[in-house]
Amino acid sequence: MAFEVKVPTVGESITEVTIGKWTKKDGEFVNANDLICEIESDKATFELNAEVSGVLKINAQEGDTVAIGTIICSIQEGAGSAAKPVADAAPKATPAPAAAPSAPAANATPIEVKIPTVGESIAEVTIGAWAVKSGDAINAEDLLCEIESDKATFELRAESAGVIEVLARTGDTVAIGTVVCKIIPSAGGAKAASTTSAPTAAAASTGGGNYAAGHASPAAGKILNEKGVDASAVAGTGKDGRITKEDAMNASAAPAAKPAAASAPATPAKAAVAGREDTRVKMTSLRKTIARRLVAVKSETAMLTTFNEVDMKPVMDMRSKYKDTFKEKYGVGLGFMSFFTKAVCIALQDFPSVNAYIDGDEIINHNYCDVSVAVSTPKGLVVPVIRNAETMSFNEIEAEIVRLAVRARDGKLSMDEMTGGTFTITNGGIFGSMLSTPIINSPQSAILGMHNIVERPIAMNGQVVIRPIMYLALSYDHRIIDGRESVGFLVRVKQLLEDPSRLLLGV
Repeated sequence: MAFEVKVPTVGESITEVTIGKWTKKDGEFVNANDLICEIESDKATFELNAEVSGVLKINAQEGDTVAIGTIICSIQEGAGSAAKPVADAAPKATPAPAAAPSAPAANATPIEVKIPTVGESIAEVTIGAWAVKSGDAINAEDLLCEIESDKATFELRAESAGVIEVLARTGDTVAIGTVVCKIIPSAGGAKAASTTSAPTAAAASTGGGNYAAGHASPAAGKILNEKGVDASAVAGTGKDGRITKEDAMNASAAPAAKPAAASAPATPAKAAVAGREDTRVKMTSLRKTIARRLVAVKSETAMLTTFNEVDMKPVMDMRSKYKDTFKEKYGVGLGFMSFFTKAVCIALQDFPSVNAYIDGDEIINHNYCDVSVAVSTPKGLVVPVIRNAETMSFNEIEAEIVRLAVRARDGKLSMDEMTGGTFTITNGGIFGSMLSTPIINSPQSAILGMHNIVERPIAMNGQVVIRPIMYLALSYDHRIIDGRESVGFLVRVKQLLEDPSRLLLGV
């Protein structure tokens, strides 16, 4: 019996996908839950696993664009028992043909490694950092380099074993489909032979033969360059020995300059001059995109900002009372963001125009709240999205914020995690900001700016009292949001925060 494997639904608005890479060959036996292939949409990459065991029959080729629901392969369940023993017997008959692969590989055609399609609207990427150098022997699936788009960072891996020839340099901006390196297949056997004949030497020079050992991530590499520290002098604590951002920040410049200063009398004057050097750093694709979009928002929207102040004492009292119990029960801290997110969701339902946006001559309204949270990373500002925040509890919101923030700082956010938000919250208060006018995150129509909490005297019940006050700023597109809606929305948020019990009751 043949089991048909169809392209699953991978997103509400996604109607077609591209076959990325088959991990199994046509006619090969597969087990249930084995990875069959990778499929790519305009937002992310997904894995397709076998639902049953049997012999694979491939109907679609790598690079084909197919619609959701298309049959891309089938699995012959009945042939499994017969096919698998044959496959197991094959390697036993060839115990030592080590020289066989090298003969045809001597004049084999080099494999061109091209920049893959990483998103529907992405036409070019920037080469982040190479994990290998020209002449290195690599295995299939080894990390070659990191590529950066205007939205996220992706990994480029080897399609086969061989010797690498690097064609593009770190920092180069290249178009999708550009050949950035070549793999000479003859190297597969050479690498295996070398590692077999001299395992001790390999382990000593590369940290156990791991390609990642001693290589810096893009963020770490930038920091090391600014400090003037050689990556080879830094011990990596990341996965497989990779140098992380924290390793780079903790690294100090080589102390070799001090003896030179002591031996040469004229050095102090030169050192003073060296402190006035200018450095020129190329903007990343992400930074260029952020700059372009911010300028576009200022020129394409009728942006206006309204302000209000919130007495944070009720929220702070509730947080102080329950934060320890909250942490013990749910394993996450109780911060201010969950209060603000819940308040925003309720206010968005009361003022739906704030949760809408303009698309040409039409207004798109949402009956859900996908709240974007601005996160500052070494590569720039990103806004991961909390999906269906209106249905989430306080602990679910806090856990999701922590998860997204960690992935953002590690550069692991997917396209789906950064797109589709309906409203944005940004917290400049964590950096000490007292008041600001945040810029709308297009195509959204509004953004809420939080600021630092400062004790100020206010009039309350005919008396002057000291209270912890936070200024709130709502920037909005006046083309779709009128003054009544903008002011009413902000007043509603203020009302909910100054009486947190309303958040639980929804009143």
